[in-house]
Amino acid sequence: MKSRDWFLFLIAGVLWGIPYLFISIAVNELSPAIVIVTRSTIGALILGALTIAQKTFFTEIRHWKLIFIYAIGELIGPWFFITHAQEKLSSGLTSLLVCTTPIWATVFASIYGDKSVWEGKRIVGLGVGFTGIIFLVGLETFSNVGNGYAIGEVLLASIGYAWAVNMIIKKLPNADLLAINAVAFAMTSLIYLPIALFNLPTEMPSTKAIASLVVLGVFCTGGGFISFFLVIRKMGAARASLVTYMNVMVAILLGIIVLSEPITLGILIGLPLVLVGSYLASRKHESAVIQ
Repeated sequence: MKSRDWFLFLIAGVLWGIPYLFISIAVNELSPAIVIVTRSTIGALILGALTIAQKTFFTEIRHWKLIFIYAIGELIGPWFFITHAQEKLSSGLTSLLVCTTPIWATVFASIYGDKSVWEGKRIVGLGVGFTGIIFLVGLETFSNVGNGYAIGEVLLASIGYAWAVNMIIKKLPNADLLAINAVAFAMTSLIYLPIALFNLPTEMPSTKAIASLVVLGVFCTGGGFISFFLVIRKMGAARASLVTYMNVMVAILLGIIVLSEPITLGILIGLPLVLVGSYLASRKHESAVIQ
């Protein structure tokens, strides 16, 4: 990739890595459904306004049936599964399981025609990066692997992430992905709205909680998806899914900087492995074509 593409990849990694911090702040005072509805609504407004200005929103909304299927795999299902699973699993193990997304994305990309995802260097990069993630989250995260149901939920969410993007790109190859996500965010908000209304807070949330919702909606959801789909245009869906590796790295660094968490040996080993693995796995020959 060019240096500009790497910068875009890092931006996407940052915007997709900081939600962990702000979600943890928001859910201390607000129900998960309220958090989902708020960030989805803000994301829908941002992407909707952008794509209406570009005159693509109303063109893509006619594919609403396919977009709804995409929304189930990318947003509605995963956000429910992960939120529910985190009641039983540690954040570290959850992050590790979400990082299987590039593996599933490789399988689906191959099924949908991109055989370049099986290049030797890329497979090595996936392995090196995933090993780095294990060091980053710590081996102690395996202490609650006995909860098979919750683990299955997160893996199902990861499969959904990988499948949904590859599916929509294959089914609507010339579509505006930002417009599609504007519609998908609106659908997600409507699905979770009844649950949110039954879980309204009994008192006014703190300024910190409200600010966390704004950051989640504007930067992590609106900005995060804009940067992610720009990365997809440059790298393809399978390679763009490597953003999940960067997510964990960013979350760990934020913990050190913001929460004064200790720098462990696992972090010192894991960070360079994630960087090297991401570099190897994201490389793509110019001749590679997604069919």
